[in-house]
Amino acid sequence: MAEKNSDFLRGVIIGGVIGAVIGILFAPKSGRETREDIVRKTDEIVKKAKDEYEGALEKSKVVYESAIRKAKEIQLMAREKVEDVEDVVSDLAEKGRETLQENKTRLKKALDAGIGAFKEESDKTGA
Repeated sequence: MAEKNSDFLRGVIIGGVIGAVIGILFAPKSGRETREDIVRKTDEIVKKAKDEYEGALEKSKVVYESAIRKAKEIQLMAREKVEDVEDVVSDLAEKGRETLQENKTRLKKALDAGIGAFKEESDKTGA
């Protein structure tokens, strides 16, 4: 975008200078007056181009700052989402540990009951 602005400003300056010079050269004035008019017109065109450039620069600055602000907002939202996901993963991991522990306890009880039943049956048949 800066390149387009630069090209535009260059075109404004060159076109303005050429137009002013042609207009001044064809005006019925002395050489000194013509030179003074050329200098004056050139100064006016350069000032106008400078003003246009500063305006474009200010607009670019506003757009840049807006983009930075939006990027920071997106970064903050992403961090919040990551924290939310971490919380969910942590909760799921804890629930998984609890479920595993419960299943281990049930399995141990079932094994103990099975061993007890086997011993009891063995005592009945062996005795």
